[in-house]
Amino acid sequence: MGSEHLPGDRLLVAAVILTLLVYAPGLGGSWLFDDLPNIVNNPSVQSDRLDWSAVVRAALSSPASEFKRPLASLSFLGNYWLTGLQPFSWKVVNLLIHALNGCLVYALVRRLRELGPWQPIGRDAASIDAAVVAAAWLLIPINLTPVLFVVQRMESLANLFVLAGLIAYVEGRRRMLGGFPGGFALVLGGLLSGTLLGTSAKETAIMLPLYACLVEWVLFDFRAPGGRRDRRILGLFGLILVAPAVAGLAWLAPWLSRPETWAARDYTLGERLLTESRVVMGYAASTFVPLPQWLSFYHDDIAVSRGLFSPWTTAASLLGLAALLSLAYALRHRLPSFALGCALFFGCHLLTGTVLPLELAFEHRNYFASLGLLIAVVPLLRSSRLPLSQVRHGLLALLLASWTGQTLMTAYAWGDPLRLATELAARSPASPRAQFAYAQELLRQTGDDVESDQAKRAFLILERAGQIHGSSILPEQTQILLSAVNHRPIEARWWDRLVDKLHSMPPNGEDLDALGALTRCARDKRCDFPRDRMEAAFAAAESHPGPNAQLLTIHGDYAWNVCDDKPRGEELAEASVRANPADASARMTLARMNLVLGNYAKAREQLLEMQRLNMAGELDTALEEFRTLLARREAANAAFP
Repeated sequence: MGSEHLPGDRLLVAAVILTLLVYAPGLGGSWLFDDLPNIVNNPSVQSDRLDWSAVVRAALSSPASEFKRPLASLSFLGNYWLTGLQPFSWKVVNLLIHALNGCLVYALVRRLRELGPWQPIGRDAASIDAAVVAAAWLLIPINLTPVLFVVQRMESLANLFVLAGLIAYVEGRRRMLGGFPGGFALVLGGLLSGTLLGTSAKETAIMLPLYACLVEWVLFDFRAPGGRRDRRILGLFGLILVAPAVAGLAWLAPWLSRPETWAARDYTLGERLLTESRVVMGYAASTFVPLPQWLSFYHDDIAVSRGLFSPWTTAASLLGLAALLSLAYALRHRLPSFALGCALFFGCHLLTGTVLPLELAFEHRNYFASLGLLIAVVPLLRSSRLPLSQVRHGLLALLLASWTGQTLMTAYAWGDPLRLATELAARSPASPRAQFAYAQELLRQTGDDVESDQAKRAFLILERAGQIHGSSILPEQTQILLSAVNHRPIEARWWDRLVDKLHSMPPNGEDLDALGALTRCARDKRCDFPRDRMEAAFAAAESHPGPNAQLLTIHGDYAWNVCDDKPRGEELAEASVRANPADASARMTLARMNLVLGNYAKAREQLLEMQRLNMAGELDTALEEFRTLLARREAANAAFP
């Protein structure tokens, strides 16, 4: 491809430097939302040693996914080992990954523009197009959360390998079509290594073979030298794309059809698909016109589409999506960049924007998809072959300036916890999470002094947040807990609302965290809650079909430690283990209970089960400690029966 400097190279350097400057104000601030379970409250990524057992524990510690995302967790371990738990250095690493991804975007788009078979352009023009796309992608506001929301290093790190894999694929295909050696090996190696390494950071990288297939469809048409179909390429996609997709859908279909799969969500499968049409169109609109009320981080205020015209924007969004797809298909020969960009955008959202019962929206899900939109639009705005070139160039400059300014202002808000909480609450007045986070930050600033004016303001916000439809029990839990700790009266309506919410919907992760906090406060004797109220809360939470292992563990903790009802505590712990036999921590809890009760045979049974769950030695230390303790108790019992 040559080693001389291209004009786009200098533009890329300028874009990377500008990106570092724009994000610099946001490198302060604090941890947020999912940072807490994945990093702050995850002792496995906070080891001062890097021995084998510490590495294995960290790699398998993520609560975010059953697949554990080991590469991302290992990067957290490395960050902690080098700099401790101050978020500044963690955000710096995220920013550097984002900058590196921008360089990969430049390399990828330059190759795509150079190789367009229907509209080939010169290398200089291709490099400038690529640099502008990379600059836009680095600076658009919708891509801010994978940088400043620390835990979403998972997303940016996964896409580092996706981008590298796509570059290898395009370069390999160029070599294959040019008759150069090693082309197919590069194609195969890029797809396999990019997918495997990327999915070890986050599962979204599993879409790499689809992205490569879309590139193939638009740019290479599955051709071999001479124009015939390339059977190796067709066979490759059959093995790594079609077969896994069919197997995955067959595996998912029974699970998706079960009512309990959707029990914890406020929508059905059909309603999710309808709603996601609006969400995906929202991603597209917000990529170019990032309105603050859409880029609000918390999206628990999105209205579910109950039908085509409820709300009416559902039908409009479906028509818009169909029109965009049809246009991309119709223009695939005349405007291949537009067709490819649209295809990549929709391809990216096939995983998180269709049938999986995930939360409805998060900006970081658009991280790769936004690149598709920019590939589709930026070359059209830059083209000198289309009319109104000055108008289009001016519009592109205006967009770049607007994106840079808004990202700078948003990064500034992220640089201070209270500033960010205030900003997000203002952007999303109907979001229970945004309002709760605002109240929580106000309380943190006052040191939980519930008599201060700021704390009283926080209680008013919590009251409003608790009454928003779809809110968790966190607002009520916070009011109850702080009142108990500070020996203030606990309003009966807080308990009533808390129980009503747990009755109305199966408890989600936030509800379980709230019940756990109430239980710990009572267990530590900092709170004296009425037992009938706590038991009513547990009964409401357990009234839904299907046992919840985490809920049973929390209830067992309450029965054992607060109510001193050892048989009930053991019964709940056993139910938790039955609900999730692969949970080693639940088995350890049950084993310790059996040890206290003198049921040494049962304790040893749990020890054996934990040994089977001990993957790569991650439980070695805990198991050895318990084994020693069990042996001492058994010896003491034998000596003094």
